[in-house]
Amino acid sequence: MTVIASRPGPVGARLVGLGAHRPATAVGSAEIAARFGRTGEWIQERTGIVSRRFARAETLAAMATSAGTRALAQAACTPTDIDLVIAATCSARSPVPVRAAEIAKELGATTAAAFDLNAACSGFCYAMAVAADTIRAGSARRVLVVGTERMTEWVDPADLGTSIIFGDGAGAAVVEAADEPGIGPVVWGSDGAEEAAELIEIPVGGQMRMQGQAVFRWATTEVHLIARLACERAGVDPSELAAIVPHQANLRIVEALARKLDAPKATIARDIVESGNTSAASIPLAMERLLSDRLVDPGGLALLVGFGAGLTYAAQVVRFPSRAHCTTSRYQ
Repeated sequence: MTVIASRPGPVGARLVGLGAHRPATAVGSAEIAARFGRTGEWIQERTGIVSRRFARAETLAAMATSAGTRALAQAACTPTDIDLVIAATCSARSPVPVRAAEIAKELGATTAAAFDLNAACSGFCYAMAVAADTIRAGSARRVLVVGTERMTEWVDPADLGTSIIFGDGAGAAVVEAADEPGIGPVVWGSDGAEEAAELIEIPVGGQMRMQGQAVFRWATTEVHLIARLACERAGVDPSELAAIVPHQANLRIVEALARKLDAPKATIARDIVESGNTSAASIPLAMERLLSDRLVDPGGLALLVGFGAGLTYAAQVVRFPSRAHCTTSRYQ
């Protein structure tokens, strides 16, 4: 009988590089508010958003390639070192070719496996979990995880509920094999109730529809339980956290979650103030800003919490890269 030998996997996986791409065009809340006879302060009071970035000519793959290049530089590895590219996105206009394959080609990771993952705003956390498990299984040594979104393509400019919130951008992370785990167990799932699944949707041929108040209630009453369970499974007390990085859905949601976790030393990611809600890109963008602005130290523990359409959710504790602070440009 022929025996197929499996490649032994490492003990764990760790995060070694972060990169970001924020589109050049900044759009202030006052500009959007004027469409509805409101003020920028009115939007800021309800969402925390002062400005957001709109992609004009930048495609999903181009933004992801830019972010991925910077993540690879921080990780001190080359595109040919990457065995797998995972692109978390929910805003692709066409299913084929997959964005991850385009990104791999543009980067020069010409032999890497590549696939897209759509878990909406939870997508980056889902992709990080898949990357870590793939490495532990021995199927890859290094994985590039990218969250890339052009949410503004799906928003009706005349819809007050969505047009004031969403922005565009991309964030990337390099995950590699490690002797000691740097990415904790994921807590993930979905609320399969029919009414929950319909709270955020994009109908075929249509534009985004969102029941914002219902989503807000769900996020502020359920998500902190998922986040706390992720800490427990990682063996980390919230008091040990250097940062809490929730999906940047709304500043009020972000701050409510942080209060319920009771993590006095943790810096709370508030990238939404300048980036808006960028769905699957929001967590890596927020992580990169914390590191590049020196709001956290390399190697510190961060709690990542994704939640969004589906309704899907995911959370895990990770260590920030231990190399030097990011030096990526926030505007190119």
